[in-house]
Amino acid sequence: MQPSKRVEGKVAIITGAASGIGKACAEVLAREGAAVVVTDRKQEDGERVAAALGAPHVFRALDVTDEAAWTRIVDETVATHGRLDILVNAAGLGIPGDIETQTVKAFRLLYAVNVEGVFLGCRAVFAPMRRSGGGSIINVSSVAGLIGDPGAVGYCASKGAVRLLSKSVALHGARGDAPIRCNSVHPSFIDTPMVEQLVQAMGGDPDKTMQRLERASALGRLGEAEEVAYMVLYLASDESRFVTGAEMVIDGGTTAR
Repeated sequence: MQPSKRVEGKVAIITGAASGIGKACAEVLAREGAAVVVTDRKQEDGERVAAALGAPHVFRALDVTDEAAWTRIVDETVATHGRLDILVNAAGLGIPGDIETQTVKAFRLLYAVNVEGVFLGCRAVFAPMRRSGGGSIINVSSVAGLIGDPGAVGYCASKGAVRLLSKSVALHGARGDAPIRCNSVHPSFIDTPMVEQLVQAMGGDPDKTMQRLERASALGRLGEAEEVAYMVLYLASDESRFVTGAEMVIDGGTTAR
């Protein structure tokens, strides 16, 4: 798709950007004019993504559960670029398990990454976004934050938390003369390494499992990471300046049934 520079001059931090949806967001936002800070725990993969994007885009290692690391990266970004406009919280973790089989350890890890990581990111960017005249926070949730899945109790709980955390942040961010918008994005099964890992973790015939995931959408296929990234682009751009506290669903019709 021909770039139209919809986020020209903006500065973005993207978590989980070494692969999957985060990587696609980094590529699309960079193509559309933003200076992107690619962050992830996977240093080698993240450095590859940033190198492919070229200057001024950079990689910075980030464990989203590390409060001090968030402060360091946000401060460095503002020192380098003089502003911060966009945060995409795309880092996430999926561990299958129902209410009888999910361990407390797994449940807590899901919350640490999927919820606390988002909370820390939102909090870290607020002050610099205010100084920049406002900003846009996009939190990647899931359709599992809207509807239940019996085999993903911790994942559903964590993604549901992201949904309402985003609404609270949106209401707080709407105050004052430099509004910070916050919205959640709710994909269904997307063709990413995370879904591939989920298929393996579910056991059985992986081809049949994948076909079952494809049939979950009314369109009969998995989504593509870039399709989610273009929704993120809209929320990051000034085109969505009256959109905050919203749940943006991109699920091929999964939740329409």
